This record gives sequence, structure tokens and C-alpha cells, in this order.
Amino acid sequence: MRVLVLEFLDTDIFHVSSENCVSFLDPLIEFWDIDLATFALEIVLNDRLVSGNVKKFEFIELESEQHFVEEPGFKGFLQDRSLSGTATPEEVEFLKRLRFQGKRPTPLYYYRELQNLRDPLHFRTP
Repeated sequence: MRVLVLEFLDTDIFHVSSENCVSFLDPLIEFWDIDLATFALEIVLNDRLVSGNVKKFEFIELESEQHFVEEPGFKGFLQDRSLSGTATPEEVEFLKRLRFQGKRPTPLYYYRELQNLRDPLHFRTP
């Protein structure tokens, strides 16, 4: 085992092999688990060798900012200060992220959506 670790430490980045990595990392890792549905990876390190022994890595899907196509109605909403003048940056970001299939929304649609965001829901209890 000592020889394997020494080989790993003597190897440069261009010649490292998977066997080198296994021999070095195997004693460090106590347990690992992967959730194939979310690609969350949890690694529990050997607490005798490493402090802070739980590491968790997760992969999440995010919409790319480059693929957002600004709707013409949204542009019109932003340009008309009578419709968008009181919108906060958070509200504008929410409206910007709305996606539609088929029909294109008008500037008035975005104004009404903004009002819906601001109106509290009232529930009547009998």
C-alpha cells in the first residue's frame, strides 16, 4: 500500500492513472452514495484522517440565460412606464422568465400578471 501511495505522489498530472487515484482515495472515503434521480452525491470521509467528514455535491438543472428570448410584449411592457413604472427588480425578473407556447402576450398581459403577483389571495371560510 505504501508503494502505491508513493507512486501516486510521484506521478505528474499527465500520467496519473485510475489505479493511482483509487489507491490514494480509497482509505480517505468511508462511504459514498449517489441518487441517480437527482445526481446528488454524498461522500463521507474517514473521520480519523479528515476533519469535516461529510461532503455533498449536487447537480441541478438551470435555464441558461443565453436562451431566454425576450418577448415583444415584455419589451413593450418595460418601455411603457405607466405599466411597468412601479415594478420591482424581482417582479421584472419573474415576468421575464415567463414562457409561452403559441400565442404571444401583450404589454397589458404583463401588467395584469404584475397585479396578480401583488394581490393577496383571499379565502373565505364558511
